[in-house]
Amino acid sequence: MVKRNLLKAIGPGLLWAGAAIGVSHIVQSTRAGAGFGFALIWVIIFANLLKYPFFEFAPRYAASTGETLIDGYKRLGKWAVWLYAVITVFTMFFLMTAVTVVTAGIFANVLHSSLPIYQWAIIIILILAAIVVIGKYSVIDRFVKIIIVLLAISAIIAVISAFSLGYHPKPEYTHTFNWITDIGFLLALVGWMPTAIDVSVWHSVWTITKKKESGYAPKLKESLLDFNIGYFGTAVLSIIFLSLGALIMYGSGESFSDSGIDFAGQLINLFTKSIGSWAYYIIAIAALATMVSTTITCLDAYPRVLEPTSKIIIPKLNREKFTKRIRLIALAIVTGGTVIIFVFFLGNMKQMVDIATIIAFLTAPILGWLNLKVIKLDHVPEEAKPNKFLIVLSWIGLFFLTLFGLYFLYIRFVL
Repeated sequence: MVKRNLLKAIGPGLLWAGAAIGVSHIVQSTRAGAGFGFALIWVIIFANLLKYPFFEFAPRYAASTGETLIDGYKRLGKWAVWLYAVITVFTMFFLMTAVTVVTAGIFANVLHSSLPIYQWAIIIILILAAIVVIGKYSVIDRFVKIIIVLLAISAIIAVISAFSLGYHPKPEYTHTFNWITDIGFLLALVGWMPTAIDVSVWHSVWTITKKKESGYAPKLKESLLDFNIGYFGTAVLSIIFLSLGALIMYGSGESFSDSGIDFAGQLINLFTKSIGSWAYYIIAIAALATMVSTTITCLDAYPRVLEPTSKIIIPKLNREKFTKRIRLIALAIVTGGTVIIFVFFLGNMKQMVDIATIIAFLTAPILGWLNLKVIKLDHVPEEAKPNKFLIVLSWIGLFFLTLFGLYFLYIRFVL
């Protein structure tokens, strides 16, 4: 019975992992290894550690109160909901464009298509938007579980094979991290490592949605276990992808292309160089499925969070008959805005990803602070509140995220 209930509880954490793994791991972690070897592995470890409380508070709050973080923001005051709404609307188009351009690049590369990448992006996002409209949480939930396992197995095999080949960077092609010229990439790496903090809100919504659709209310320990499996699993994968970039590309004289299509080919070659060319289609399918998983997870999440947010900001919309309409309108806005921004940036994947991740970094302290305030609200059961270690870790995380954000702004606009 315990195992059966645990299986019922698992899902939101893996959906969270599905949203996290895509760009931050496949793109940014791999770029970190390819550009700096193992020098930035400490950044990935600390980013995962310092952001942990802000993500953990989402399932903790949802499981113990039966509310989403958006409901918690409402309890803080309407200003908190407005703040979250502004950040979401400001960042969602950049996030969706970043994940779509990577997905489109992999599709075009694997299929050896001559179609322009923006056309692939339009095709992909329209198809996935249709799936979101007709699908249910349970369908996306099952799909993501399978994809994450497939990618994890592929990545583990690849990195073991890569380590067996040794680490032999050529000194003339190596690069030492510079705290002034490379700070933009550092923030881009941390911004989505393991993912943007606003995804914590998605997690709380998925937790409540799964409870409604499955009819099972998971205990706090079960929800936290589900989260920890996804969180620490993605942390390990981020180190694996950095290792692949370091072992195969760092010091080789090669560098990742800014083009989504070319980058996709280079990414797949990282795996085939360590495993063998026979694994090309296995890796291609795993990478493709992972990015599709990330894209559809994000497309599913934005309408889910914008619907209750809109109802709080505009009370007249707080009727059941408006629920589906709001979600459809939100999905249409996200989809349309993504296509427009993507065409504007003309397929420069690196630029698009860096903009999205840096914005995520700069807004992280605000959302982290909101989550900390919510979990300390009086109506949260005392036994469900985080221990002192998590509270202290939260303040340390807020301090460093704010400090590095201010340092970046100083480097970019003052020096």
